[in-house]
Amino acid sequence: MNKLKVALIQMKSEFNKNSNLLKASELIKKVSIQKPDMVILPEMFSCPYDNLQFPIFAEEEGGYSFRYLSNLAKENNFYLVAGSIPEKCNNKIYNTSYVFNRNGEKIATHRKVHLFDIDIKNKQTFKESDTLTSGNKVTVFDTEFCKIGLCICYDFRFPELARIMVDKGAKIIIVPAAFNMTTGPAHWDLMFRSRAIDNQVYTIGCSTARDYSSSYISYGHSLIVSPFGEILSQLDDEEGFITYTIDLDYVEKIRNELPLLKHRRKDLYELKEI
Repeated sequence: MNKLKVALIQMKSEFNKNSNLLKASELIKKVSIQKPDMVILPEMFSCPYDNLQFPIFAEEEGGYSFRYLSNLAKENNFYLVAGSIPEKCNNKIYNTSYVFNRNGEKIATHRKVHLFDIDIKNKQTFKESDTLTSGNKVTVFDTEFCKIGLCICYDFRFPELARIMVDKGAKIIIVPAAFNMTTGPAHWDLMFRSRAIDNQVYTIGCSTARDYSSSYISYGHSLIVSPFGEILSQLDDEEGFITYTIDLDYVEKIRNELPLLKHRRKDLYELKEI
């Protein structure tokens, strides 16, 4: 059986980078007892989700946080999808996720492609583009288990992105995220189940925990969804972690029994990366 044991870390982000990195390390230490193959952190886990804080917390690739995360992967001998952190590059700031292999080597970088600029009347307003710059690539990385797609939060609302990842061979799509208390209850479960069903992949959403003292309150509810749309494991809104062993043979089983991807009418429509 082709299986991958994943661990999702759900945590609050404070106004101290070192404290956030230490908290991530402590939660990873607890979950490492279960010997996961891959650990996933949330979006902006080391920085408050706040436009004023992104420039303050931003670091260049290879900086302190990058090295800290690389060492965590190496010391614990697992893949680390390091949520996201504010990355500084050429006087711009990106919402960036790094992936490290078991040796602590960076094997993928994803800069959030779609910036979260919304204004829901009387509920939620946020404009990432006030401080952040968008990335410009679709991210799929290789492991000995399978190819895995990676995007960040708002990216996942765009079905074209998920489908291109699948066309590139992804059997899992991982999404570090921080849905809020307006969009979370309405769309979180629904979106991860829909993307899983449409693309016949496992979808994994790793969220920050809920903090009512924060200017941006996350929904939480990190989850793992099967290629048939079943929620296999899910947290509530508190800090904590879950582990789950993914059966990758199940992806092929579903794709053979319900061959949606084969039945696409490419004579009528197509989707391609530019």
